[in-house]
Amino acid sequence: MRFRWLLAPAQPLLAGKLAADLSLRPLLAQCLLNRGLDEPAPISAFLQPRLKQLADPFLLPNMEAAVARLFRARERNEPLVIFGDYDVDGVTSTALLQEVLQALGWTVNCYLPHRMDEGYGLSQDGVENCLRQFPSTLLLAVDCGSTAVETIAWLQKRGVDVIVLDHHQAAFPAPAAVAIVNPQLALNPSPARTSLPNPASSQDSTAPPLRPSGATAPHDFTELCSAGLAFKLAHALVKHGRAAGLPGADVYDLRSLLDLVALGTIADIVPLTGENRILVATGLECLNTTRRPGLMALKTIAQSPEFLGTYDVAFQLAPRLNAAGRLETAEESLLLLQARDETEAMPIAQTLDSCNRERQKIERAIVDEVITALRARFNPETDFVIVEGQPGWHIGVVGIVASRVLQQFHRPTIIVGGEGGNWRGSGRSIEGFDLAAALRQCSDLLVRHGGHAMAAGLTVQPANLDAFRARLNELARRVLTPETLQTPLRLDAEVGLEEMTLECLADLEQLKPLGQRNPAAQFFTRNLTHQRPLQRIGAEKQHVKMWVTDGSTTQEAIWWNAGNESLPVGRFDLAFAPIVNQYNGRRLVQLKVLDWRGAR
Repeated sequence: MRFRWLLAPAQPLLAGKLAADLSLRPLLAQCLLNRGLDEPAPISAFLQPRLKQLADPFLLPNMEAAVARLFRARERNEPLVIFGDYDVDGVTSTALLQEVLQALGWTVNCYLPHRMDEGYGLSQDGVENCLRQFPSTLLLAVDCGSTAVETIAWLQKRGVDVIVLDHHQAAFPAPAAVAIVNPQLALNPSPARTSLPNPASSQDSTAPPLRPSGATAPHDFTELCSAGLAFKLAHALVKHGRAAGLPGADVYDLRSLLDLVALGTIADIVPLTGENRILVATGLECLNTTRRPGLMALKTIAQSPEFLGTYDVAFQLAPRLNAAGRLETAEESLLLLQARDETEAMPIAQTLDSCNRERQKIERAIVDEVITALRARFNPETDFVIVEGQPGWHIGVVGIVASRVLQQFHRPTIIVGGEGGNWRGSGRSIEGFDLAAALRQCSDLLVRHGGHAMAAGLTVQPANLDAFRARLNELARRVLTPETLQTPLRLDAEVGLEEMTLECLADLEQLKPLGQRNPAAQFFTRNLTHQRPLQRIGAEKQHVKMWVTDGSTTQEAIWWNAGNESLPVGRFDLAFAPIVNQYNGRRLVQLKVLDWRGAR
C-alpha cells in the first residue's frame, strides 16, 4: 500500500431511500452522502446547479460599504485604480471588474504588481508605482490587501481610500480600509467600519437601501476565491444600479463574465462546492462557447478539447495564464483577456505559451535539486515540515515546487529563494496543519507573511531560515500524527466489478464539475486476481495494463506511471477510479489504478 485507505462508511438504508426518492442509483446516492449531502433538496440543488441559487451579494461582509464608495466615485467622476494580483485568480478578477465597471460608466485603470520587483500583495512599493502611473484617490485591491495594515494606513494618510476584495485570512484588527469585502471576516468580525451612508444616485436621489429587507441571515461565502467575489461585487453593482436607474445596468448581462469566473475559480483550487459549484458549472458552459478573443486564442494554443472540463482548465489554460506572472509580470495575461480580436490575441497567447515552457524548465530543475537533496537526509520520524531555500531559486515557481515536493513526501512544504537580503517563498500544506496560522506563530522570524490554511506566502531573512524550520517543525509535531503524515486515499465505496458499467459511469457524471472537496468517485474491490499476464506499455514502458477478475467478471485496468512500483500479485484488493476509454470508435469501462494491497 502506498496510501492510507479511508473508506467512507456505508449507509445502505439512507442511500437506498435517497435513491428511491430522487430516482438515482444507490451508488451515486452513497457518493453524495460521502460529500455531505443527505437531504433531497440540497442534493437536487447540487445535481442541478443554477445561477438563481446564488445568495444575495449584499450578505457579504462590507459589500454595502464597497458599493456605496464606488457609486460615490462614479457620481464625482473620480477615477479609480484596480490593484490586482499576478496569479490567474487575481488577473481574471481584475479583468472582470474592469469590464463591468467601464461598461457601467466608471473611469477605471488596472495595475498588476511585478513579482520580482514589488513582491506579493499590496506592498508599499507596489502601490507607489501604481499611483505614480495611475493617480487616484480610490484604490480597489483585488485578491490581496487583507493583511496590508501598514500600506493601507500609509495610503489613508495620503488621501487614498482603499476597498479590499479578498478571500485570504485577514489581519486582526483589520486594515483601516473603507470596506474589506472578505468572507473570512464573518468568522472573525472586526469592529472596523462596516457600512457607509447609502449614496444618493445622480439619476435617482431616492435610491432604495442597498441591503435587501429581511436579508440578515448569515451565509457562508468562505470558499469563494477572488474571481467569485469579483462576480459578487459585479452582481451587487448591477443590482444597485438597476434599483437606482443607472444607465446600462438594466440590460447588463452578468452571464458574460462567467467564463472568467470559472477560469479563476478552477485555477485557484478552491472547493467546488456551494456557490463555487454553481459558478464553475455555469461558467464552463460559458467558457466552452466563449467569444472572448483571448480565451479562444488560448484554447487554440493549448490544443484544448472541444468541450473543456475542470481538468483541462486547470492543466492547460491556467498554467499558461499563470506563466508570465510567475516569471516576471502578469501584464501579458491581462492583455490577453482584454484583447479585442484574434489578431491582437494570438501573438499574446503564443508568448504566454513560450513563457510556460520556460517556467516548466526552471521548475523541473529546482524540483530535481530539492528532491535529490531531501532523499539523502529526509527522516520521516522527525521531519514534520519541509523548509528548503537557496539563493538563485526563482521565486516565481517556488509555489509549484512546494506542491511537487509535498506530493513526494506528504509533508507541509515551504520553498524560498531569491537574491539579496530577503528571500521570498511559498508554502503548501496537508490536512490537519493550518499553514497561515502557523506562520502567524512564527511572525517574529519573518519579514512578512499571508495566505490561508493550505497555501501561503512569506518573506524571510536567510539567517532566520534554520530557526524558522525548527519552529514550524515543533508546531507541526504538536498536531500531526503518524496517520496524517501518510497520504490518504479516500474511497467512496466497496463495489463489485459487475457494477462498473457504462450506465453506472454515466450516472456518476452528475457529480461534475469535479475538484476540491468534490473529487472523482473512487472505489475498491476485494479479492481479485489477474485474468492474463500484465503488459508494460508506453514509450518507456512506464505504464502497466492489466486484466483483473473476481472469477465472474473481468475488467481492464491501467496503472499510469507505475514505474518501478510493486505490482499486484496473487490475490489482491484494488483501489481505482472508473473511467470511460474511447478507442477505435468503441467505448468501454477502464479502471484507473490508484493503489493495491494483499487481499484481506
